Amino acid sequence: MIRYAAALLLSLSALSGAKAADRALVIGIGTYASLPEKMFLEGPKNDAPLIEKFLKEKLGYPADSIRVLRDKEATRAGILASIDEWLINGTQPGDRVYIYFSGHGLQVKDVSGDEEDGLDEALSTYDIAAGDGDWTNVILDDDIDAMLAKLKDRAVSIVIDACHSGTISRSLSTQVGEAMESARFLPRPHAKPVEQVKTRGLRVDVAVVDKPEIAKQNGVEAWSAASSYQVAWDDTRLPPEERHGVFTLSYVNGHEISAADSNGNGIVSNAELLEFVKKQSQTYCAAQSACQGLDPQLEVNYALLGASAVTPADAGTGQQTQQYQQPQTGGDTQQQTPDYSQQQTQSASYGKVEEVKVENTAQTAYVAADPVDAVGDILGKPQTGDVKVALSSDYLKSGDSFRITVTSTTSGHLILYDVAKDGKATQIFPNEAAKKITPLTANSPLTIPDDYYGFDFEADGPSENVLVAIVVADDVDLTKVAPNDYGLTKELDARTTIAEIADTLKQTWTRDTENRSVNWSLGLLKYQVY
Repeated sequence: MIRYAAALLLSLSALSGAKAADRALVIGIGTYASLPEKMFLEGPKNDAPLIEKFLKEKLGYPADSIRVLRDKEATRAGILASIDEWLINGTQPGDRVYIYFSGHGLQVKDVSGDEEDGLDEALSTYDIAAGDGDWTNVILDDDIDAMLAKLKDRAVSIVIDACHSGTISRSLSTQVGEAMESARFLPRPHAKPVEQVKTRGLRVDVAVVDKPEIAKQNGVEAWSAASSYQVAWDDTRLPPEERHGVFTLSYVNGHEISAADSNGNGIVSNAELLEFVKKQSQTYCAAQSACQGLDPQLEVNYALLGASAVTPADAGTGQQTQQYQQPQTGGDTQQQTPDYSQQQTQSASYGKVEEVKVENTAQTAYVAADPVDAVGDILGKPQTGDVKVALSSDYLKSGDSFRITVTSTTSGHLILYDVAKDGKATQIFPNEAAKKITPLTANSPLTIPDDYYGFDFEADGPSENVLVAIVVADDVDLTKVAPNDYGLTKELDARTTIAEIADTLKQTWTRDTENRSVNWSLGLLKYQVY
């Protein structure tokens, strides 16, 4: 499926105020000149105006800086011309560039020789056609790479609500594919069905942005609707005339503090937005028999995971603009299109943010000024009670001895940090003082230090800290980001350290029958030393 190496809903691009040369290109294709009507999509006709409204009213793009291509306007020639003339020639270094696509994704035979699996990832156009054994008139990942190279030093956001699952396009005939109503993929024409999916569970590079390391260095963010071997969907819970892409609606809704601010500090970070979109997508998928998994992806420089997805309203003043509320119907969360005309201002006591420059780019980001608060923004995941952290004393004075206990409802590998307000972090576990580094056993408390350490921890204050306990159920290699020899000996930069962990944990887990997100849980405990 389309896995964009550049994290899509550009938080960074949203951060700086709109400039005269900021440009956005919004593409929505639901009908096609040469495809049967049963392959049309209902969602794109609603996605495009929703994103246009979102750009103007949430991200601050002027109306005359947004170009929208719908259906007949979105031919291959029309899209490429708009990329060259509107985005590339119409902007300069330091400007924001936002690209959104809603429609079908697919794969075609690689002609440039740069794909290990022999297939290029691609986006459909209005004039897509079935050629001699393959699709023609499509936008290739090579076209996207060439565009990014020409947009160097801009703050680029790419948001893709489509997929081109390798499993589906290679293993399903057109007849089988047609049965999956509202799925945003096109099987390869004339493909023959097979008895079983032989490539299922194997990871292949299906990124439309083929060079993520270059994209990240240039400050590109890319969001995509699903992971490798997954399908993006129209939301069939909505009436046909009101449908949106599941991803698009979640993505727009998630920018609201009331929806996605999991740690309650008044900032919706990139990581929090990703977790919200994943949860909404997975809720939809669980209720659909044809959906085998749905894990939206974000590719971005890991240091920006904790950055605000938009410029915080009245940053640091305690003011928030809440623009809509998501209703709940029964036990299922049914998303609604946000109404930006119904705005109400609420007062809240939120922490301050600080403006930071993104290294090696012309971009500006907003992050929580307090490193203790920033932990939740960087990790993004809400606490569910699965991991609990406790101190041996509820009241600590400087010089007191204490121990830390971690209990998890699931087994897994533990990483434990102590983060202080000065931005420094200490890796408590794993460490080389422990006699054995073994995974946590479910519901079995682990005390650090235990009697075998030969010492206790001593409180040093006054201070305000947070203990960060991460339990990873999957066998993810964490030795590069949390080696044993860091434990209790090395002074770490808290933001960088937590961001490296978060970046590792947001990878796609590929060792099961179906690809999915890495399974991990979080427990936080704020404490003071007097």
